[in-house]
Amino acid sequence: MPDVTSLDLARWQFGLTTLMHFAVVGVSIGLVCAVLGMQLQWLRTGDERWLRLTKFYGRAMLIAFAVGVVTGIVQTFQFGMNWAGFSRYVGDVFGAPLALEGLAAFFVESLFLGFWIFGWGRLNPKVHAACLGVVAAAAMLSAYAILVANSWMQAPTGYRIVDGRAELTDLWSVLVNVDTILTTSHVLLSALVTGAVVVLGIAVWHIARGRDADVFALVTRPAAILGLLLALGSAGAGHFQAVVAMERQPLKMAAAEALYSTEKGAGLSIFAIGGLSTDPGPPVIDIRIPYLLSFLEKFDPLAEVKGIDQAQAEAEARYGPGDYTPVVGLMYWSFRAMVGSGMLLIGLFAWATLLSRRRKLTTTPLFLRLAPLAIAIPVVAQAGGWILREGGRQPWAVQGLLRTEDALSTVSATTVGISLVAFLTIYGVVFACAATVLRRELGHGLPPAADDDHDGPDTPRTAPTQALALSY
Repeated sequence: MPDVTSLDLARWQFGLTTLMHFAVVGVSIGLVCAVLGMQLQWLRTGDERWLRLTKFYGRAMLIAFAVGVVTGIVQTFQFGMNWAGFSRYVGDVFGAPLALEGLAAFFVESLFLGFWIFGWGRLNPKVHAACLGVVAAAAMLSAYAILVANSWMQAPTGYRIVDGRAELTDLWSVLVNVDTILTTSHVLLSALVTGAVVVLGIAVWHIARGRDADVFALVTRPAAILGLLLALGSAGAGHFQAVVAMERQPLKMAAAEALYSTEKGAGLSIFAIGGLSTDPGPPVIDIRIPYLLSFLEKFDPLAEVKGIDQAQAEAEARYGPGDYTPVVGLMYWSFRAMVGSGMLLIGLFAWATLLSRRRKLTTTPLFLRLAPLAIAIPVVAQAGGWILREGGRQPWAVQGLLRTEDALSTVSATTVGISLVAFLTIYGVVFACAATVLRRELGHGLPPAADDDHDGPDTPRTAPTQALALSY
C-alpha cells in the first residue's frame, strides 16, 4: 500500500470539508428566499397561516445559517495551514472577491439576520421583511464572490505573472466573464431548487401525519411549480456551462464521458463498466445514445468531440510532459450523480405539479412517502457537480498556471492528518447538534396560532425572552 502524503491528506481535507459546507450553503440560500416569500405572502394577504409557516421554516433557515458559518470558517483556516503556496500565488487576484464575500457574509448577513430575529414586534412589518430581503441578497452576493474566485481558478483571466505570482490587471474581466455568469446562475438556481425541495418535503411529511394539513398545503403547490421551473433553469445553465468547459477544459469533459478517442457524431454514455479507473482505456461495456453528445455539446449531431487521448496530447504539447488527465471514473460517475439527481428532481416536481392540478397532491400515498426522502437528492447533485468541477481541473490548482502539488504548504502528513481528524470531528459534532435541534424544532409541527409577537413595534413587552422563545 503506497504511503499517504501530506498532499493526499490536504486534498481529502479540503474536499470533504468543502462538500459539507457547500451542501449547507445551498440549503441556507434556498430557505432564506422561501421564508422571505412566505413572509411577503403574510404581509400581502394578512392570512395568519403564512405567518406560522414563516416562523416554522425560519427555524430551519437559522440553523442552516449557523452551520454554514461554522463550516465556512474552517475553509479559511485551510488556506493558511495547508495551501500557503496557493495563497501566495493568487492573493492579489483573490483579494477583491474574498473581501466582497467577507463583507457580505460576516457583516451584512449577520447584521440584518439579527435585525430579523429580534425584530418581531419591534420593527414595522415591512421593514422587518426588508431585513430578510437584505439577508437573501447578501447571501447570493457572498456565493457570487466565492464563485468569482473559483471561476478564475478554472479559466484565469485579467492577470499577469510577476515574480512567480499572479497580479490583477483587469478586475472587470475577473468579475464578469462567461464562466462566472454561467456558474453563478447554475449554483444559485440549484440552491433555490434545494429550498423548494426542503419546503415541499417537510410539508408533505407533516401532511402525511395529519399535522396542520390545511396550513402546510399552502406551500405545496408553489413549491412544486417554482421547483419545476427552477430545476429546468438550473439544468439549462448547467448545460451551457458544460459547453464552455468543452472548449476550455476538454480533458474534464472527455473524462466525464469516458470518451478516449476523438469522434464525429459521438454518442452520450448512459452507463459504462470497466476501464474507468483501475484499468485505463475504453470501457468494457458502454451503453451510448448515438450522436447525442455531439448534439448537446456542439448543437450538431455530426460534430467532432475531442477525446481523452487527443486532449492529453495537446496538454503535453502545451505544458510539457506529464499526466493531465483527471481520474476518469471519478469524473464519469460524479457527472452522472449530478445529472441523474437533477433529472429525478425535475420528475418529482413535474409529478407534484400534476398532482396539484388534479388536487391529489396531499392524498396520494406514494408521493407522501417519497417526497420527504427527496430532500437528500439536491445534496447528491451538488456533491457530484462540485467533484466534477474541482476534480476535473486536476492536476492544476489554477488551470494551466499552478499545479496542486506546488500550492501545498511545507507541512508534514502527520500534521495534516491530525487537523483532518480534528475538523471532521468538529463537523460531526456540529451536524449532530444541528440534526438534534432540527428534529426538536420541526418535528412537532407549526407554532401556535395564538403567537402575537408580530403586532408591531409598539406591542407591550412584559417577557421579551419568553416571546423570543415562542417565535424560535
